[in-house]
Amino acid sequence: MQQPARPAASLTLAGLAGLWLAGFCLAAVSDTGLDFAGIDRSVAPGDDFFRYANGNWLAKTAIPADQPDWGTFAVLTELTLKRTDELIRAAETTASPGSEARKIADYYASYMDAARIEQLGSTPLVPLLREIDAIADRTALARALGATLRADVDILNNTRLDTANTFGLWVAQDLSDPSHYSPFLLQGGLGMPDRDYYLNPSQKMADIRTQYQAHIAAVLRLAHIADAAAKARAIFELERRIAAVHVSRAESEDALKGNNHWSAAEFPRRAPGLEWPAFFAAAGLAQQREFVVWQPGAVTGIAALAGSAPLETWKDYLRFHLIDGVSGYLPQAFVAEDFSFREHVLSGTPEQEPRWKRAVEETNAALGEAVGKIYVAKYFPPAEKARAEAMVHNLIAAFAARIDRLEWMAPQTRARAKAKLETLEVAVGYPDHWRDFSGLEVRRGDAFGNARRAALFDYRYNLQKLGRPVDRGEWAMTPQLVNAVNLPALNAINFPAAILQPPNFDPQRDPVMDYGAIGSVIGHEISHSFDDQGALFDASGKLQNWWTPEDFAHFKAAGERLVEQFNAYHPFPDINVNGRQTLSENIADVAGLADSFDAWRLTLQGRMPPAIAGFSGEQLFFLSYGQSKRRKFREAALRLHVVTDGHAPAEYRADTVRNLDAWYQAFQVTPSQKLYLSPPDRVGVW
Repeated sequence: MQQPARPAASLTLAGLAGLWLAGFCLAAVSDTGLDFAGIDRSVAPGDDFFRYANGNWLAKTAIPADQPDWGTFAVLTELTLKRTDELIRAAETTASPGSEARKIADYYASYMDAARIEQLGSTPLVPLLREIDAIADRTALARALGATLRADVDILNNTRLDTANTFGLWVAQDLSDPSHYSPFLLQGGLGMPDRDYYLNPSQKMADIRTQYQAHIAAVLRLAHIADAAAKARAIFELERRIAAVHVSRAESEDALKGNNHWSAAEFPRRAPGLEWPAFFAAAGLAQQREFVVWQPGAVTGIAALAGSAPLETWKDYLRFHLIDGVSGYLPQAFVAEDFSFREHVLSGTPEQEPRWKRAVEETNAALGEAVGKIYVAKYFPPAEKARAEAMVHNLIAAFAARIDRLEWMAPQTRARAKAKLETLEVAVGYPDHWRDFSGLEVRRGDAFGNARRAALFDYRYNLQKLGRPVDRGEWAMTPQLVNAVNLPALNAINFPAAILQPPNFDPQRDPVMDYGAIGSVIGHEISHSFDDQGALFDASGKLQNWWTPEDFAHFKAAGERLVEQFNAYHPFPDINVNGRQTLSENIADVAGLADSFDAWRLTLQGRMPPAIAGFSGEQLFFLSYGQSKRRKFREAALRLHVVTDGHAPAEYRADTVRNLDAWYQAFQVTPSQKLYLSPPDRVGVW
């Protein structure tokens, strides 16, 4: 993946000179396709390439008040939100009754109807809170916990590893036999983003813990629940104990450690405390015979707490997470409290997004592919799809050539790597077949009910996969998302339409800049099939070793050098990048950039590369890459990113050019400069 979960969307920067969004001027891109004014020529490229490529942009750009960070992807996201909002509003007047477009319009309109939501107050919560009140024993608790299970996790792509529900569920291809789907059960139960927020002894984390307890109490008071402060302390302590049994983010990314198959009958013995038959029955999984337990120690630890922590504390925990999870569909007081902690405290964002943005994001979450269908019809022409597919073809060919040139790789390993590359399923823009939303009921004026029904509809959609043949053409992202993804068990890649826009992908400029920007993204996703985790999967998507021992040892040693390289980066004096946690993405960045450079050179067919505005073709390639990584964080957002994200911060991703020989030649980097690595210390991996 390219960048962590922010609301779906996309942006074109062609002709953005003079365009203002959210009150902030976006850097104008020149007619030649790069933001030359954003370059800081006072910085030597060999000392700090990120600031050389983006220094003037960083100095002149303010983060919009409703955003935790700002950069190329956020600008694209902003534009796509605006475009999607216009498409949904148009559907209000044109959609026929019962159509998908009508459901989209009604879902959006219901969320936008703040007056109706205020009128209803907290009454939509009443029957759900009564169900919690009725929990009288551990069996009923197990049923209540099972009823909260939702398919809201994607372990291999770092999506919501920690869910506020006690466990997370991922329905995906079985890693040992990718011909069928399996349910993956994962650790959950935390209201804050990661175990580190509960366990890290630093003063900053301690302050956040204090504010989180105040947030819990405030939410309970808004719902008129008595003894809010005392209950908040007990809820927090239960979550702290859950966090203590959680596996770290870095360890959770290890597929070999996570691929643990348990039969349903084994759960009471291996994870006592929770009444598993009642849990699975309430979750709609009573007939499932086998599960994949990704973090066994955490599942065992949480189950033990289900059997030992006071029942009343669990009931208060369920009340809080019920209310907290639906705050966006409740009156403004709930919305404001949710923003105050989740966005302001955790990310440092000063102002809440306007309601129309939140409405688009929520509609995307509920009816993503239905919205995507109308988005691509308007904004992704066939010519751009064909141009992107041609670029993908070029990058795959270049990667194959790189495999052929690896002197350290044995012939049998090389043959298997090439076979995996040849069977890679690449999907560009949007899926070949669209998801059917005819079974989702959307009632105009019932925003709360719509959200509950949409979540349950999505959960049941995922459960229905169990027992069916695997669909290799299924998408993991919506077309209107500014992102891209590699799906290891499918041996497939998705490139949504929204990422395939200027400044990433621009038909009006020289291709060298497309290769530096979107080409590096495409190469990044191809390379994920061969990163430290992707390399564990064979051509069929099976988690199976296809390496000779000597080749795998060489590959792992290169990865360890990259771990050390990124461990040395310190965004703050008290925190460093976790090279292990970010290893997959760092391998994909290095290999993907090298692959895209090779692919661009192959397109020249011996011709001299272009020179534009005084920059050589090679310099334009790397500048395009550096500007595609531009991103500016608020301090709290950057701290959150470092703790929870599989990607290194943007500046270190841009500076990974230091691993490519071609960058040294392009900018005449010398040993005296800060980013210089001697040739043996440059990590190539592929």
